[in-house]
Amino acid sequence: MTSLFESAGLEEPEGEGGIGRPLADQLRPAHLNEVVGQDHLVGADGTLTRMLNSGSLGCLILWGPPGTGKTTIARLLADGTDLHFEQISAIFSGVADLKKVFEAARTRRRTGKTTLLFVDEIHRFNRAQQDSFLPVMEDGTVVLVGATTENPSFELNAALLSRSQVLTLKSLDEEAIKELLQRAEIALGRNLPLDEEARQALIRMADGDGRSSLTLAQEVWRAAHEGEIFTAEQLGDILQRRAPIYDKSKDGHYNLISALHKSIRGSDPDAALYYLCRMLDAGEDPMFLLRRMTVIASEDIGLADPNALVQANAARQAYELIGMPEAMFALSQCTIYLATAPKSNSAKMAYMAAMRSAKKGGSLSPPKHILNAPTKLMANEGYGDGYLYDHDQPDAFSGQDYFPTDLGRQTYYEPVERGFERDLRKRLDYWSRLRMERNK
Repeated sequence: MTSLFESAGLEEPEGEGGIGRPLADQLRPAHLNEVVGQDHLVGADGTLTRMLNSGSLGCLILWGPPGTGKTTIARLLADGTDLHFEQISAIFSGVADLKKVFEAARTRRRTGKTTLLFVDEIHRFNRAQQDSFLPVMEDGTVVLVGATTENPSFELNAALLSRSQVLTLKSLDEEAIKELLQRAEIALGRNLPLDEEARQALIRMADGDGRSSLTLAQEVWRAAHEGEIFTAEQLGDILQRRAPIYDKSKDGHYNLISALHKSIRGSDPDAALYYLCRMLDAGEDPMFLLRRMTVIASEDIGLADPNALVQANAARQAYELIGMPEAMFALSQCTIYLATAPKSNSAKMAYMAAMRSAKKGGSLSPPKHILNAPTKLMANEGYGDGYLYDHDQPDAFSGQDYFPTDLGRQTYYEPVERGFERDLRKRLDYWSRLRMERNK
């Protein structure tokens, strides 16, 4: 098989079979349409394709998992727009480094050359460092392209986000990983020494990370003797890595977390433990499971057992304190507790009903008797007039109305006759009787 390097008249990379240099570096795309798995950005009608065709490139934040092509895309954007490409990493750069980069960009701009500044891991910069980009973005000294694996809404300044377009890169699917491996085989003129099952296992091991898939393939080539074909079991021994039972970006992941959630909701601790172990055995992040358990504690148990949320938070704290594998017992305890707790979604339903009412009602003012009157004008307007301090009333209950006058009294929360909510039902009924008596 003739390699891509030979057919292009290029020198074969050093190392036996061309595998001395990292494959991800050897196979870095030369054109935007060669980037795999991101057709929504680089396809014929993709966002970035349209930008390049228009000849106008604005500041961008590329948000996506590792190995999805963020750095490659930034380089190709610079090539496609004839901008000077400058790259820094927020991990290794400080204020002094930023000043040097900005000054060099200003000098370049005076000669008519704009700089595309690619900032890897931009979320690692603190707020003040992020703010330092604003002046050079606003005056056109640099076109900023930031890359982040974290949610920009939480990790980046609002001012920086308002001047940038956020583009989301997707974890590579199976077809995209297959294409990368095929490109590697063509480029090196060698087939991967794997049977079909092992090849599928390697794709799962990559877990949507293109760079990881090429690194794993390179390790396989290095380990193989002439004519040797590895099985899936041998592949695991070679790479010292187990293929996940499911791909976290595909249906198996969501099927299992749905099964765990519904088993807990259905009060089946044994089934819930089974799915918990399935996911942990596949390498699932325990924090993902703990976040879901926290949701379940509020959404499906709620006030039927208020201690459920305490248990979920305690399990999270235990995991953060001791880590795995010991924290598996805290996850197990939490799973069993949630599954065996009485269930109620009344808090969820109350919230949804109140939100519908809030959206429909608009900006209704609360009644004046429960508004503070810090000024004389407000007191003259009746603010706070007639308010009854509940602690001074019989049973510590005044029975006053707190809803906006134009809305009238509403009922959103309806406790169920299970668990702690039985007591809440009695309490609310008692207050309702007192309210009716005191408002006659």
